[in-house]
Amino acid sequence: MNMNKPFSLFIGLRYTNLRKPDHFISFISLVSIIGIALGVMVMITVMSVMNGFTKEIRTRILSVTPHLTVSAFARELNDWQGLQTKIHSHPQYVASTPFIDGQGMFIEGQQIIGVGIRGILPDQVEDVFPLHSAMIAGKADDLKAGEFGIVLGVGLANMLGAEVGDKLTLVIPDVTYTIAGATPRFKTVKVVGVFEVGYLYDQNSAFLHMTDASKLFKMHEGVSGLQVKLKDPFQSPDMVRDLNKSLSNQYAIVDWTMANGTYFSAVKTEKTMMFFTLLLILTIAVFNLVSTLVMVVTDKKGDIALLRTLGASTQKIMTIFVTQGAMIGGIGTLLGIILGAALSLNVTRIVDFIERLFHVQFLSKEVYFISFLPSDLHRSDVILISSCAFGLSLLATLWPAWRAAQIEPAKALRQDL
Repeated sequence: MNMNKPFSLFIGLRYTNLRKPDHFISFISLVSIIGIALGVMVMITVMSVMNGFTKEIRTRILSVTPHLTVSAFARELNDWQGLQTKIHSHPQYVASTPFIDGQGMFIEGQQIIGVGIRGILPDQVEDVFPLHSAMIAGKADDLKAGEFGIVLGVGLANMLGAEVGDKLTLVIPDVTYTIAGATPRFKTVKVVGVFEVGYLYDQNSAFLHMTDASKLFKMHEGVSGLQVKLKDPFQSPDMVRDLNKSLSNQYAIVDWTMANGTYFSAVKTEKTMMFFTLLLILTIAVFNLVSTLVMVVTDKKGDIALLRTLGASTQKIMTIFVTQGAMIGGIGTLLGIILGAALSLNVTRIVDFIERLFHVQFLSKEVYFISFLPSDLHRSDVILISSCAFGLSLLATLWPAWRAAQIEPAKALRQDL
């Protein structure tokens, strides 16, 4: 009998037929398909949710963090106007504004709350930080030079119980020596506004007019540095390199990826570890295919023996069961891709529906900075996950297929009699 490759494939496809009379084999094949599909679906969904969190947090960070900060190695940056002119010519440059950074503490009753204070020019700050658009009470334009008005983050304002018009005592940790001894400096400031950007700034940040901040932190004529906005924030490492070269490394230049490098490195590590953890779960589901094929081989010993007596080689026998395993793995992987993509694209709406139905909140805005479950489906993740699932499916077929090829025809036929 002329045994060719299409014949082996034909037999393998017949063994995969879920509607064949052997209900038990059909059932365990279906279980294997469902297991692989669920594993692929879960991996795609979890990876998409992690991508969504990363994208959302990165967007929040970019909305409130300067793309680039240029400061002097000393405490003050003098002639910042000249520096502004030098970096203006870079093709990625959009806008820049000076700032003064300092630390302070608010005393409210028995509370002492630390705060990061940034001195700004209200008419320029919107170029690099969305202060005006983030105001929920008062106006940023009410920061007038010499009046020591202050704009608080909403979280900080809530902790202090402060509203627009209230006066607060600000302590500057800069020791002043008097007859009574060394004492910190105190300054009364008036709340002129409250902002909310949905990130850490809400909890520990406040803004003063740059003139007032200069007096408060004794900056004389200098500033802490320049905040720079770029056309494409993802080109910031290249601009850092270009500016270091053109400015002869005379300034400390830090971009947003450097300032938040620890966070993004941790997220990348977490995603990698999550991928391998879920891959182990998928491996367990895929290797359920081994037991399925072993039972098929046991059930089809007579058929295998008959094919061997007709001249089928061990390679042809292996091809039959590799084909069956590949079909089961392929169907499961394809079904998992469809379900995973559908769930990933709708997970935000599904979770929102569950929250409204049962009156629960899975994500607290105070803890996670966002109150919804984001999702961002990446084609590369789908390709990687489906390749792993199908590859593991093929790997799982090798031992049962090899076992089938080792069946001795005479012994198997004698057992069937």
